Amino acid sequence: MGFLGEPTHWILILLLILVFFGAKRLPEMGKGLGEGLKGFKEGLKGASDIPAAPVAQQTAAPAPPAAPASAAATAEKPGMEYVTCSQCGNKFENPLGFKVADYVCRFCQSRT
Repeated sequence: MGFLGEPTHWILILLLILVFFGAKRLPEMGKGLGEGLKGFKEGLKGASDIPAAPVAQQTAAPAPPAAPASAAATAEKPGMEYVTCSQCGNKFENPLGFKVADYVCRFCQSRT
């Protein structure tokens, strides 16, 4: 049949699990596994209750990103480094401070 088809192999596996984890730990592991499966099943039920959003076809090109409405949105944070897109000129935060010679934002990358 195969390795896991024999009952003696299952007994050997169960004995090894008992030796490795101990008799006190096995009920805790079983309880945790049962709770995890119960949560998983509840999650699947919740996911099936949500209706699927209709998919709309996009015929026109996406609009460019809108300019910030207020001056507070364009204010630079002190101590933050910024990079400028070489194609559109917008400034983007560079929190890790990477040195970039020719930065191109995601929007400009998707247009090419």
